[in-house]
Amino acid sequence: MSKIQKTRLENGIHVITEEVHDFQSASIGIWVNIGSRDEMENENGVSHFIEHLLFKGTEKRSARDIAREIESVGGILNAFTGREYTCFYAKVLGDDIPLAIDLLSDIFLNSRFAQKEVEKERLVVLQEIKMIEDTPDDLVHDIFAANFWKGHSIGMPVIGSADIIKSIKRDAILRYFRNAYLPHTVIITAAGNLKHSKLVRLLRRSFEEMECRPFNRKIKQAKPAPFLVLERKKLEQVHICLGVPSPSQSEPARYKAYLLNTILGGGMSSRLFHEIREKRGLAYSVYSYLNLYLDAGALVVYAGVSKDNTKRTIDLILKEVGKLRREPVSQDELNIAKEQLKGGMLLGLETTENRMTKLARDEIYFKRTVPIREIIREIEKVTQDDLMELASDMFANGSIGMVAMGDVSRKNIPGTFNVPC
Repeated sequence: MSKIQKTRLENGIHVITEEVHDFQSASIGIWVNIGSRDEMENENGVSHFIEHLLFKGTEKRSARDIAREIESVGGILNAFTGREYTCFYAKVLGDDIPLAIDLLSDIFLNSRFAQKEVEKERLVVLQEIKMIEDTPDDLVHDIFAANFWKGHSIGMPVIGSADIIKSIKRDAILRYFRNAYLPHTVIITAAGNLKHSKLVRLLRRSFEEMECRPFNRKIKQAKPAPFLVLERKKLEQVHICLGVPSPSQSEPARYKAYLLNTILGGGMSSRLFHEIREKRGLAYSVYSYLNLYLDAGALVVYAGVSKDNTKRTIDLILKEVGKLRREPVSQDELNIAKEQLKGGMLLGLETTENRMTKLARDEIYFKRTVPIREIIREIEKVTQDDLMELASDMFANGSIGMVAMGDVSRKNIPGTFNVPC
C-alpha cells in the first residue's frame, strides 16, 4: 500500500510525496513549472542552459564534489528540460534521503553560475546541438514541431539554436533564472521509501528561504496549421514526420487519444508497425506518439524509409489514418489496446522515478493527484464509436502537417497529400 500526502510551505512551494515502503529506494524531484514555451525567441534554450549550469558548482561544492557525493552512495543525480517544465532529481536508497535533499537544495539555491563554467558549458551545449543536427531521426521531430506550431514558442526547440547559445550572456541567464525560478513555479515531489513529515522538515530548512515574489505565467494558445516541408539533405533514408492536432493534456478526450495512438502506431502490434514493417518490410522504425501540452496537442507518425519507398509509405500511413476515420476498430483490437495502456502504466509505476514524475505532472496539469483507479476507469469507458468520432475530428481533410527530410522532392510525395508546399 502507498500513501500520498501534500504540504504547502509558507512561501507557496507544494511538497507532494508517496510513501511506498516496499521499495528500498526513493526518488526526489524539484520541478519548475517553466520550460522552453515560456521563453522569448531571443532567449530560446535558456531553460536548458540553466539545467546544465546548476550542476557546475555552488558556494561549497565543485562540480566534481557534486558528482562524487551522489555516486559515493550509489545514487543518481540528473535533470531534464521540457517545453512546459524542468526537473532536477535524485534517486537514492531511503537512508540517503538527507544527502539527496542537501545536494538538490544546494545546486538549486546556491549555484554560482561562474563565468568560466558558463563558457565551458556553452561549448557543451553547442556540441549537443550539433549531435542532434547529425542525427536526422531526432532532428526531423524538431523541424516538424517548428512548422506545426509555427510562430509559437511551443514549437521552438528545447535545446535552443546555436546562434542564441553562442550569444547569450551570463547576466541574461542569471536574470532569467532569478525572475522565473520562484516558489510559485516550484513543486517538489518524492516517492518511495520515505516519511513525508521527515522529508518536509528537511526541505523547510532550505526551501522556505526562497524569496516569494509574484510570477504571472502568460500562456498564449498554440494553434497548429497544415503544411508540407521538404527538408533536402544528403542522407541514406528519407525521414518522415506526419501529424495532426489532438486533444490537450488537460482534456478528458486525452484517454481516447491514448487509445487511438496505441492502435495506430503505439507498439509492435499496432497497425502501422504491421502494415509498413512486418507485412512489407519498408521501414525498420515506424511508430506514432502523442505530444500533449496544457492547451494543445499533436499526434505524430514517424517513419524512416528509402527514397524509392517514400511515396508508398506515406500512402500507407494515410490509408491507415483513413480507415480509422471510416471504420470502427474491432472490439478485440480495442480491448488489446486498453490492456496495453493499463499494463504499461502499472509496470511503469514499479519505479520510484515514475511515481515521483506522476505526482508532479498531476499537479502541473490537474492541480490534484489523479488516482490510478480513475485512469483505468476512464480508459475502460472509451468505446469503438468514441475512437471513430475522434479520428474523424483529428484526421479531417486539410488538417495534416508533414516534414520529409532527406534526398526527397515533390515527386516523392503522393498527389493525394493535398497540403500546398
